[in-house]
Amino acid sequence: MKKVMLSSFILILIFTTVFTLFNYWPYVFAKTVEGTVIQVEKLMDPIAVISREGDPSNKVFSFAVAIKNQSTGEIFTASTEDRQWAAVQGEGLCAEAKFFPYPPWKFDKAGTYFGARLLRLWSCSEKKPE
Repeated sequence: MKKVMLSSFILILIFTTVFTLFNYWPYVFAKTVEGTVIQVEKLMDPIAVISREGDPSNKVFSFAVAIKNQSTGEIFTASTEDRQWAAVQGEGLCAEAKFFPYPPWKFDKAGTYFGARLLRLWSCSEKKPE
């Protein structure tokens, strides 16, 4: 009886772990990037968006984001529909953002990021806010 209970528990634990990783991969392996905003590019001109399906505002507020990590110098890029990026204009701004990776089983996008969430924004010439 103990072996059956232990085997059932291990099986449930394995199933739960696989389910969690499969469904929540981007959140489990999200990366927080802090650095200089290199560029925020609006992907679509709002006048050109005509949609019969869903909410066209997702397409209007689509951005490509590039942030240079302060500590490593690596530049991280991501696509996003976070409207907060519309406020990021000009040079000399630093940001802290959360980058979510595509899961490795999405072969065409594996190793890249999506859904960059702007957490904090400040002027690079000033001290980082706590």
